[in-house]
Amino acid sequence: MNLSEVNWDFDAAGSWPLPLKIVAGLIISIAVAVGGYYYLIKDQIAELDTIKQEEISLKHSFETKQRKAVNLKDYKAQLDQIEASLGEMIKQMPTKAEVANLLVDISQTGLASGLEFKLFKPGGEIRKEFYSELPINIEVIGDYEELGLFVSGLASLPRIVTVHDVNMKPNAPSGMAMKATVKTYNEGVDQPAPKKKKRRKK
Repeated sequence: MNLSEVNWDFDAAGSWPLPLKIVAGLIISIAVAVGGYYYLIKDQIAELDTIKQEEISLKHSFETKQRKAVNLKDYKAQLDQIEASLGEMIKQMPTKAEVANLLVDISQTGLASGLEFKLFKPGGEIRKEFYSELPINIEVIGDYEELGLFVSGLASLPRIVTVHDVNMKPNAPSGMAMKATVKTYNEGVDQPAPKKKKRRKK
């Protein structure tokens, strides 16, 4: 086949030799396939990849939720336990009306332990998210055993009392001096005043 004798006008393609027609057909088919890929299939493949990623994410989310659903009873039991513990702690918090008696109890606990008070100074109420702190700055003098009895006695009070910022040093001529902040807590909610009964008009 002499290519110089071929009429390369596309309109005369019907008169091309068979091998040339086959080659031209293959070229056109490849061009159509490549064009179709870039203009149609490529975007669809990218969309398919995105959907696959979403599927993986959804499967992971489903598995996580399924595990939570399986353990739902345990979570509810834990929540009930936490609420019960919180309820018990709230019961151990003094009401504002009981604070004065609690201050007396703390002082009496120290005296009963054999300590000598140099300072007993209640501070201002400190508001927190759902409760209030009631700090008391104290300074006491006694020996190790008496200080231990005092701290142990505070822990055994019916209301929550904690000890913070403890600073101990020798006290001449004998014993130890201890400075600390004793804290108790309440809900920070005033007790409602009793309602007065309305008198009936005669």
